[in-house]
Formats: sequence, structure tokens, C-alpha cells
Amino acid sequence: METISTLAYLVSAICFIMALRGLSGPETARKGVVFGIGGMAIAIVTTLFLAAHSWILILLGILIGGSIGTFIAKKIEMTALPQLVAAFHSLVGLAAVFVATASFFNPEAYHIGTAGDIHTSSLIEMSLGLAIGAITFTGSVIAWGKLQGVVTGKPITFPMQHMLNAGLGILLVTLIILLCMTESATIFWALVALAALLGVLMIIPIGGADMPVIVSMLNSYSGWAAAGIGFTLQNNLLIIT
Repeated sequence: METISTLAYLVSAICFIMALRGLSGPETARKGVVFGIGGMAIAIVTTLFLAAHSWILILLGILIGGSIGTFIAKKIEMTALPQLVAAFHSLVGLAAVFVATASFFNPEAYHIGTAGDIHTSSLIEMSLGLAIGAITFTGSVIAWGKLQGVVTGKPITFPMQHMLNAGLGILLVTLIILLCMTESATIFWALVALAALLGVLMIIPIGGADMPVIVSMLNSYSGWAAAGIGFTLQNNLLIIT
């Protein structure tokens, strides 16, 4: 079964690469989307077989998420796609935070050690996924708000803003190091709060007209967050994707 799943994940990864290639031009974009859908379908089916003991919960999650996604896709206008992408990226970041939280408080289920004695490499991967995921979540929410008109599209600035962000960035790295050294739950939640705050402060000084560029940047962040969680889950396809 492990060999079959590895091959299936490889095929899925190739489909994702072909999807990116297709989406690089308007003439091939439709074919690229088909490759992307096919790759994701293979990935989901393969993962279902690898997690047979949790089928009911997984299928319930797919049903709920798929229904919401279908409803939004049918309702949304093409001109509103940038804010839709921003909103979806926020969910990727939030998912990374949830997985990191679950693995931190129940490491045995993820085979990364025991409570109070998590593998150092797993702590590093987990904390990076957690921090980047929280930044992506709040940053994407602000980007969505600016594009949707819920938040003012004008840059929000204040004195010493860049110095504050730099200081918070240094503190964020410090908390990651401390979390890996101590496995403190207090530091864990402080890291979540600080990363979430940093995500807001990074995006508010940018004007609404530049939000599509920021959404692209946050897309990259969501990829890094997912990759970090992929290492925690020991899922090669998630890392590649």
C-alpha cells in the first residue's frame, strides 16, 4: 500500500506541475485547471485510503467544505476573484495553525515524540508552519477586507512602523527558538498571537491598489506554511504542493 500511495502522490505532484504550466497562459489555462483538479482528486483519494480509520470525519469535512466552496464559486463574480483568493489563502494559514496546535498538544498521534519530549526537528518545522500560517491568516483577512471595501483601501501608517515590525520580527524568531528549547504552552500561544499581530501590521500600510500583488505574496506564505506542516505530518505531497 505504501508503494502505491507513493506512486499516486507522484502522479498527483506531476499534475500540479502541469497545472502551473497550463495556468501560465490564457490559451492553456483551462487545461491547467483540469490538471489541478485531477491532481487534487488523486491526492484526496490516496489520503483517504491511508487514513481509513478516520473516513467518517474526513468525508464529513469534505462534504461541509465542498458544499461551502461550491456555493461560493457559483455566487462569486469574476471581478471579485482577487478577494476570493485572499480569503481562501487565509484558510490555508488557519489550517496550518490548527495542525500545528494539534501536533503540539498530541504529538503521539503524529509520531513526532511525546508530550514534553517532541523531536527537535519536528518542533522547528511545526513552529515555522505555525508562525507563517498565523501571519498568512491575518494578513490575508486584511487583504480581503481592503479588496472587498470592508477595510479602508488607503495605507494605514504611523510613526516608527517599520521599526516596530522589525522588532516584532526579531521577537518572533526568538519565540520560535524558545519554543523549540522549552516546549512551553505559554510560549506556543504567545507565538500564535505575535504572528497574527505581525500579519495585520505587515499588510495595513499597503494601499488597496497593490493588494493583488500582496495576495500573490501571501500565496507564497501559505505555501511555506503548508510545507512546514507537511514535514510535521510526514506527507511528501503536501511539501511538494
